[in-house]
Order: sequence, then structure tokens, then C-alpha cells
Amino acid sequence: MSEPPGHFDTRRFDTRCVHAGQSPEPVTGAITLPVFQTSTYVQDGLGRHRGYEYARLQNPTREACEANIAALEGGRHGVAFSSGLAAIECLAKTVAPGAHIVSEENTYGGTTRMFTQVFDRLGIDVTLVDTRDAGAIRAALRPDTRLIHLESPSNPLMRIADIAAVVELARRHGALICVDSTFASPFNQKPLALGADVVVHSTTKYLAGHSDLLGGILVVDDDALAEDLRFVRKSTGPLPGPLDSWLTLRGTKTLHLRMARHNENGMRIAEFLQSHPAVRAVHYPGLPAHPQHDLARRQMRGFSGMLSAEFSHADAKRLAEGTTLFRLAESLGGVESMICVPAVMTHASVPEAARLRLGITGGLVRLSAGIEDARDLVEDLERALDKP
Repeated sequence: MSEPPGHFDTRRFDTRCVHAGQSPEPVTGAITLPVFQTSTYVQDGLGRHRGYEYARLQNPTREACEANIAALEGGRHGVAFSSGLAAIECLAKTVAPGAHIVSEENTYGGTTRMFTQVFDRLGIDVTLVDTRDAGAIRAALRPDTRLIHLESPSNPLMRIADIAAVVELARRHGALICVDSTFASPFNQKPLALGADVVVHSTTKYLAGHSDLLGGILVVDDDALAEDLRFVRKSTGPLPGPLDSWLTLRGTKTLHLRMARHNENGMRIAEFLQSHPAVRAVHYPGLPAHPQHDLARRQMRGFSGMLSAEFSHADAKRLAEGTTLFRLAESLGGVESMICVPAVMTHASVPEAARLRLGITGGLVRLSAGIEDARDLVEDLERALDKP
């Protein structure tokens, strides 16, 4: 049922979204891939099976999802997980056990928590730096550094890492580069094409796009690394279920359509907020005022629907609690718009001193622009901000 690897390599992105990794079900001709909701497979005899033994090892729905997203990233292998955090953990266990990782300091709060409070128990040391600064990365590198982890754009400050420049640094040092491209999606950014070794996504977000599942994926080109990742995943078990894999595939079929609207709405909202007197700063790489706008234009096709803005604490609270279309919730990348205050929500586990040093204060609001009419979204924000 899955197309052979590379079958869609010459097709354009929009076509890959709809078809890559899938072909009609061979028994009935069903155009939609079935959900193979099974834990095991009947074998023809001892040592004789049909390529499927046990669902922790193989599942046709999951394999199609992996092939689809790998094709969207321009990679050879997709390795899917039960969450984005599980994907990052598996990569670290595979390439850096007992070694050192250099990571962007402004990552999703759950990633920071894992790097600072869990990995030390596994003998993995992590140094957090501002990866916009090549000198800071260079200074953090050690003889035992095995991985440089970037998050670009970063959550929630929308920092942009110069992926190609960091790749050059990593190559000279012998470390691998992983880029968490969740905020961009494959529609807007292709880290592998810029030289990265690994791309990670929380498929919960833009890839699935409907706020109805949890999942993660790693995409790589290297055959040996893919085999190692699958071995660790098989041995530790953090796999997505077949229904979640099917829902992700349903989501990627419209990724190209949704991302065009997310990009458009993100820009419209950023421009509105930039002009509002209650707003102290807007963080959105699509704005010429963003300090890395030129870099973002070079390595991104679009700037997504993610942005953050700085307010007084009172205005931030009024905005977060006063919108009706922007739903107050953690997560992002869904068809519906969402709003949150990272300091008390997504990044609450980051120590306060570290949050404040980065600028993640109680006045910082993160917005995920959905695919609604941008005029309604702007009016929703305006009404909330102008409430007495």
C-alpha cells in the first residue's frame, strides 16, 4: 500500500501532500488508507511472515505516515513517535548517550525541562546557548559534543537560527545537527536541504493541523542513523497508534492549503499588533522590523501563523482572557486560532530567572493564527485590547 521510497521525489510539494507514501489498498481498492488497528499479525509458519510481526515493529498506517512526511521534508526516512518530546529523547539516546549536547536556550518549555531535568539522569549533559550567535555555539562545543539542537523559529520568541552556518560549524566538529522545525512546517522550511542531519516535528501541530492527536517524527537521510533510531524506538516503545498515524495523514493532505492561510493570517495579525498602542514589541520573522528578517527570508518560504507580542501584564491578561475566536489553550498549529501566556502555561516549568533573562515575562503573549478570516481575527484582538 505504501509507494516505494523516492517515488514522489520528482513531484511538487502540493502533490506529495496528497499522495506521497500511499497508494490504493490492494484488496478492495479503497482510495483512503485503512487504519490497521491491530497489535499482531498471523504468520504463515515458523520464521515465515508477510513483512509484519508485531505492531511495535511494523504497522502499515504508521509506515505510510512516515513515508509521507519524509517526502514532504525531502528526506529518505521518517521515524514516527507518540510525541515530539519522545522523538527528541530517542534521538538523544541514539546519538549522545553519556555525551554532550548544545541546544538553543529558547525552546519549548517541555524540551527545556527534558534537557535540564531528565537528561542528566541519563548521563547526557546539555549546554543551552543563544544559537543566533555562532560564537556562543563555538564556545560551548566540547570534544564529546555529539549533537547541536536548534529550534527555528523558536518558541515563543521566534528566534531564527542560521541553519547552514551552524551546519558548517557542526561538520568541522563532527557533531550532528537537529532542527526542530515545528513552527515552520515543511511547507515553509527545509532544514535537510540546508545541510541538517535531522528534522524533528511535533506532528500534533501544523502537520496534523486539527488539534485532535499527539505525535512526533524525525526525518533523516542517513540509512544507518535511521536504522539506529528504529532500533531504539523498538526497544523503548514510544510509538504513535495507527489511528493517530491515520489522522496525521489526513492532515498532511491539506497542509499546503492550510499553511498558505496560516502564513497570510500570521502576517496580518503581526502588522495589526505592530501598530497598536498597547503593544510594546512584536516577534514575527515576517516583519521587516524583526532583527533576523533577512535571514528568515533566505531560508524560509513563509513565516507561519506563529507570533508573540509584549504587553503590560494587565493588558496581556485582558487580551488572553478577552478573545472569543482566539481560544485560551496550550498547543498551536490547528485550524482554530489559539492564544496563551507562556510564562504561566507552556514555559511555566522553565525556572523564573531563566524565563526573565530570555524575556518570557508575564506580559508576553503567544498567538497561533488559525485559518479563519483574518478580518475576524484582527477584530477579535482589537475588541479584547480595547475593553475597559
